[in-house]
Amino acid sequence: MPENATEVTAAGIARLAGVGRAAVSNWRRRYADFPQPVGGTGTSPSFALAEVEQWLRDQGKLAEVPLRERVWQAVAGHPAGAGRALIHVGCALLLVRDRPTAWLELAAAPDERMAALLPQAMEHVLTARLGPAADGVHGAGTPEPAGVHTAGALEPGDDHTAGGQEPGGVHTASAPESARVHTPTAQDLLPSVPLLRAAAELAAGIGAGQAFEFLLGRQLDANPRQYTLTPPQLAELMVDLAEPPKDADRAAREQPVRSVLDPAAGTGALLRAVGGPVALYAQEADPALTALTALRLALAAEGPRRPADGTHRAAPGPTVRTGDTLRADAFPELAADTVLCHPPFNERNWGHDELAYDPRWEYGLPARTESELAWVQHVLARLRDGGTAVLLMPPAAASRRSGRRIRAGLLRRGALRAVIALPAGAAPPYGIPLHLWILCKPEHGVRPAADLLLADTSDHSGPAPDASAGTGRPPGGKAAGGRTPGGGRERFDWPAVRSAVLDAWRDRADVEGVSRVVPVIELLDDDVDLAPARHLPRPASGGGASGLGEVRERLTETLRLTTGLVPPAAAPAEPAHRPLTTVGELARAGALFLHSGTAVPGSTAAPVLTEHDILTGAAPTALPPAGQEAPGGAAADDPVLLEPGDVVVPVLGGGTAARVVDAATAGAALGRNLQLLRPDPAAVDPWFLAGFLRGTANHRQASSHASTAARLDARRLQLPRMPLAEQQRYGERFRELAAFEDALRTAGRLGGQLVQGMYDGLTDGTVTPG
Repeated sequence: MPENATEVTAAGIARLAGVGRAAVSNWRRRYADFPQPVGGTGTSPSFALAEVEQWLRDQGKLAEVPLRERVWQAVAGHPAGAGRALIHVGCALLLVRDRPTAWLELAAAPDERMAALLPQAMEHVLTARLGPAADGVHGAGTPEPAGVHTAGALEPGDDHTAGGQEPGGVHTASAPESARVHTPTAQDLLPSVPLLRAAAELAAGIGAGQAFEFLLGRQLDANPRQYTLTPPQLAELMVDLAEPPKDADRAAREQPVRSVLDPAAGTGALLRAVGGPVALYAQEADPALTALTALRLALAAEGPRRPADGTHRAAPGPTVRTGDTLRADAFPELAADTVLCHPPFNERNWGHDELAYDPRWEYGLPARTESELAWVQHVLARLRDGGTAVLLMPPAAASRRSGRRIRAGLLRRGALRAVIALPAGAAPPYGIPLHLWILCKPEHGVRPAADLLLADTSDHSGPAPDASAGTGRPPGGKAAGGRTPGGGRERFDWPAVRSAVLDAWRDRADVEGVSRVVPVIELLDDDVDLAPARHLPRPASGGGASGLGEVRERLTETLRLTTGLVPPAAAPAEPAHRPLTTVGELARAGALFLHSGTAVPGSTAAPVLTEHDILTGAAPTALPPAGQEAPGGAAADDPVLLEPGDVVVPVLGGGTAARVVDAATAGAALGRNLQLLRPDPAAVDPWFLAGFLRGTANHRQASSHASTAARLDARRLQLPRMPLAEQQRYGERFRELAAFEDALRTAGRLGGQLVQGMYDGLTDGTVTPG
């Protein structure tokens, strides 16, 4: 194998071939010519990507690897690590976008010559975007002190000390101004040259910024436990709360340049959502994230930020620093127009003892257990008078007794303007309904606000309003309280939540069950509990007593339809012994085609059919608000679009479920953890296929079991060999069973809504015992 060749794990091979990991394990056991491991560990071996691709082609299991997949595999298998590879790619993509002619000239050179010339070209674009290197940071062509190069440990979890010079060339808070991503050296870049060429090719198709967003998103997805992410929909909502949309008729050049700070920047999602001419400031404790965030923001910007001639009016480039914000603030003199922050939750070692006399604690010294209130006061200290801040907060911060004195101070000074409860699933941790706090720094001589807006949007997390359309079931699929059973972040109805939050904030009106403007004097009791649920009685399920009649009518009609769909009595028969085939054999014969899903809601222009939709019979997950970008700003991996007659099965969980795509679902994108089977209608009836795929014994023999979950290998699912006419006879019966199942599901939802509504009405007095 060539030195520094790209490696790929078993999971990467499964993604390439569109199969489960169990299939890759089977190939290794069954085929003596399967490529041998070249690295990794005994439990997680890695293989040479080129050898794997060739073997898959020879076996007819792979036609062509998509370009974006090849680039990602090169990043993931980079000999210096994915973090360092992303830094190199980000620098190269800046060069591709800002100086395309220079890139083409460099790309025409051999690899070694290109690596030797790249540092100087990269230094030019990094300086243009992020400012000149600070004192003590060498430029291109300068001898590099040991341990100070860009390629320093950029993998998550490394320990770094705030206040010194960090690997990756990003300085901590004590560094001089203009600290930024350091230019890689020629020696560092040489192994990355093939990757940089491929990344430039990808950028030619989808844009440099989108290419970096895709690769960064893959890195974040591959390490979900190591990052605290802010979903892009939530980031845009927080931006809109802090910075209301400008007049659409006002030219961009007439808008003043604003300053926006994120003191806990993480992956830069909040600042990336900010639009218009703006000066961005960010601080992050992790040097790896600092470097990636700086590149992400630079690539998201339009046009050169620091033109050499100084004639072009533009906002300054992003200023991104490394350091512990509470202990070593990088921007002590900043008075920002806006602050956006998703701080770390439940920190104990945030600096309580050493910061006891810090001037930022205008509202009181936060208790050791109240790190979130330390962040609140830090944010207020970095705002200009009258500036606005939006923070994502845990719900406990609104009601813990240890923080009541600080909350009271915020209310008396008029600094806290709103507390808005989001539905569970808005952001990690997904099981907790987080809060948004909106703050405004008090202005001297201005009377403090005498009220606080409290809003609760937890009833807006169900499916979109048209979620029952096209599913073959009666409308009214929401459960009690407007939630979808089993709902999670994939079923989160962001358009409804966004609309409810913005309407509550901009109208500041009392809306039953949604929002209330509460006088401050009413909140200043012994607890100073600001949890919206305490001050907003929840509306009765089913729309109150007046709405229960409608729910009852719908339930009655659904039960009537369900009775007519009850299957006839089953006629006993001896177990049939039929000749069997497998899905894999049918795929090799061309009778059907297999595809794996990659899309997530919001990652493509089409709605996305998710695993949850299959299990609950719901319509494909609705689109995010118009104009909203995919998670992380990247497009989906060439999503597979559904066609009528397709059969979709989940590959995780161990249950038996299958769905035949109808005309209403066609055109949606295939979601993650789903397998699509597209039968040739002249050879295989889709309802026959879906019905036999749901057999319990069939699922059991085609599934592999890990310690916590089961995974289905669709190629191992079995079907009886039958003429098409006989298939259609079975298929018609399976179709009737599916309609009966949908009716039962709807009746259960409506019944639950009616029962809970009756309980609510009887207990709150709006319904009498009769």
